[in-house]
Amino acid sequence: MLSHWSRAINRLSRPIMMKHAQSWKGLLVLPHRDFAKISAASAPTAIHSSETGLSDSSGTAANLGKMFRSKPCSLALAPDSPLRVEEPNYEGIKRFFLEIMLFYSKQSKSIRGANVVYQRILSQVNKPPVYEVFNLEKTFKTTFSLLILHMWLFLRRLKEEGKEGAEFGQYVYEIYNHDVELRVSKAGVNLLLTKWMKDLEKIFYGNIVAYDTAMLPEAKQDVLVNAVWRNIFSEDGSPLPTDLAVQSAVQAMARYARRESLCLSLTDREAIFSGNFIFTPLKSLTKPTKDGQLK
Repeated sequence: MLSHWSRAINRLSRPIMMKHAQSWKGLLVLPHRDFAKISAASAPTAIHSSETGLSDSSGTAANLGKMFRSKPCSLALAPDSPLRVEEPNYEGIKRFFLEIMLFYSKQSKSIRGANVVYQRILSQVNKPPVYEVFNLEKTFKTTFSLLILHMWLFLRRLKEEGKEGAEFGQYVYEIYNHDVELRVSKAGVNLLLTKWMKDLEKIFYGNIVAYDTAMLPEAKQDVLVNAVWRNIFSEDGSPLPTDLAVQSAVQAMARYARRESLCLSLTDREAIFSGNFIFTPLKSLTKPTKDGQLK
């Protein structure tokens, strides 16, 4: 774990993400062809827009229409939650040596907290229900897009913490960037890795600006819906189709994003910086049959 923190510290040479978002204002929608090459190397081709609708007659679309309309609430974990991660409080000679090693320095604590935060993000993105609920195929493209969405949600919350939030956001971003680099390598992209990382970085900033723009007070409701469609669901940047099932899924994700943003705003500072929060759990829309199998 200490070696992982050291790698994260060594990578903190890039300018903070918040200072660079302005340079990507024109990248509200980036070409999806960049995803295509990586997706082909890592997973089957993502489903096309005509295939993303939930075509069963179980009332799924109606369920999606009702989802994420409840009143926002804090996402902080309860004091007695088994999911909480507490700062180690060593004593005696062990603490003395750890203090010498700067284990309890502000930077070390921030990096530990940032690691916990990123694990919370990964946990939400990696769980099957997020793909099942919104009817998404799990490919590099969809996972990467959902990762960006949840990174944006958290970084947006950090803006409320001023300079300290911006500094903490840099740690989280660098951990995310290292993880994406590993994912790209595992997907089989070994040549021109630096170029791919730059392309994915542009996509990251483009999505961030698109979501921020959609959340402006003067923005219309459908701006976020369209941003979610283009960045997560669409394969070719085409307009949102008229298929009601597809629209229901996209609108539900837009509501989910808005609600999570409000929930994070209600989450206290300690939970945010320690990572002791959890995104709203998503429940699969599939129902168990009599033999216990999911259909």
